[in-house]
Amino acid sequence: MIRLLSPSTRRVSLSLTRGSFRSYASVSPNLPQAYLERESAHWPKVAILYLNRPETKNAISRQLLKEFHECLGQLDKRNRVLIISGSKPGAFCAGADLAERRTMSTSEVNQFLVDLRSAIHTLENMDVPTIAAIDGPALGGGLELALACDLRVAGRQATKIGLPETKLGIIPGAGGTQRLTRLLGVSKAKELVFTGRALSPEQALSYGVVDYITDSGLSKALELAEEMSSGAPLALRAAKLAISRAAELPLEAGLDFERACYQPLLSTKDRLEALSAFQMKRKPNFTGE
Repeated sequence: MIRLLSPSTRRVSLSLTRGSFRSYASVSPNLPQAYLERESAHWPKVAILYLNRPETKNAISRQLLKEFHECLGQLDKRNRVLIISGSKPGAFCAGADLAERRTMSTSEVNQFLVDLRSAIHTLENMDVPTIAAIDGPALGGGLELALACDLRVAGRQATKIGLPETKLGIIPGAGGTQRLTRLLGVSKAKELVFTGRALSPEQALSYGVVDYITDSGLSKALELAEEMSSGAPLALRAAKLAISRAAELPLEAGLDFERACYQPLLSTKDRLEALSAFQMKRKPNFTGE
């Protein structure tokens, strides 16, 4: 069962930035292991998907994975950016729940890996921009989840960021070898996977695994999300699609694909609204039409 939190949900304050309230949702034993805050009075266009097993550093159980994947299907046209975050500072996602894994049969493990790959694929192909707010360890499947987001912001509490699977007798099995290579290049990806090294936030930024380090990953993610959400929703989706395909297409084919993404935007209501707002020297009111 998925619970969508209302704007009145209690929160724990993090900081004030540019006059905006920054918060984590309160941890409650009555909440699911993954849940979606689809809107609030403070950031009405931004959705936050919380991982809520802080006692295990949000290790991915079968229940958390099921609820996480279901939450990804709950966004609507009001949501222009999605943030993935732990529900409590100090915990992002420590990877698979190894305690649960020891109780699973081979067929159950195989099904878990299929489900994990499916959920991460859904996250990677969301229409809206996605940001991982990493305010705790991001290891194994947790980092693989973050790699499927468009941007990654690490808080200074994220003291371990890496893919340690070779030290556990396996390899990254939810896209880590593929997405890390596409992000960093072959040599750096091999170095990090072969060594199983856990990076500090500063090291992760140096390698290019994360895009920002800050005192609070969620606070910075919300700042970026608010800035992004001022853009036209259809334009954001078209831009994400065009950029995401760039690496796999030759330049000329990529330019053709860019044009195919660009052309339909010319006749949208949002394009006309942007022109009108520019002429009248006011902020545009985009509706996603």
